[in-house]
Amino acid sequence: MESTGVATSDQSSVVTAKALLGASSSVVVLTGAGISTDSGIPDFRGPTGVWTTNPEARAKMTLEEYVADPDQRRRAWANRGQGAVWTALPNAGHRALLELETQEKLALLVTQNADGLHRVVGHASDLVVELHGSVHETLCLSCGHRIPTSEALARVRLGEADPHCREHLGDTECAGILKVATVSFGQPLDVSDLQRAVRAVQGSDMLLVVGSSLRVDPVAALVPLAVKTGAAVAIVNATPTRHDEIADVVVRGSISEVLPRLVA
Repeated sequence: MESTGVATSDQSSVVTAKALLGASSSVVVLTGAGISTDSGIPDFRGPTGVWTTNPEARAKMTLEEYVADPDQRRRAWANRGQGAVWTALPNAGHRALLELETQEKLALLVTQNADGLHRVVGHASDLVVELHGSVHETLCLSCGHRIPTSEALARVRLGEADPHCREHLGDTECAGILKVATVSFGQPLDVSDLQRAVRAVQGSDMLLVVGSSLRVDPVAALVPLAVKTGAAVAIVNATPTRHDEIADVVVRGSISEVLPRLVA
């Protein structure tokens, strides 16, 4: 489909995006941090994002450093459970995407967010792929056993500053390093999740990108893939993205205000 080149939040872009959604029967949604900012969770790359205002924060989010530095793990666990990501509630943008599921248009919701808000709002679990994991699960880096993060935090409150895995492997306790099950720098994405996202885009008639800067592959590559397969592409984001030029329509503005208008 030929790109309309619309790059503003004027009424015409909203009308175009709404028409594309209305004409589509199988929509893949890709969400990034921007959909959760109206829930009080700061993004990473925006003008006031975590990495923009504190470049050292990104450097500390490597898997290698986490594994090698017990002090960093202790600091990380001491701070877990604090901040907006642990208390945030879904906003109108999340609820609008749930409406797409209610309309039986949603083929798959692929998210780069680890806040779990798409599940909290009520999406069917088999329609959500959390490419970057979830803060609400904790993973053993040795045996792969998972527990609720709330369970690990309860142990921290009882005095385990750096809790280790208690899963029994035969007659011995694993004792592997525990880490919140989110993807850190130096950690690959789950191949099966990524393949599922690719297959969904290839089988859909529309890709709706919401709140993502589309700066990082392989996730950003879903947009040119959609264009290649002939699917319509709409991007809803507060700031320009890497793939605006190949989208059919780009809508600027507050996601929690724009999305309800598009799916109504």
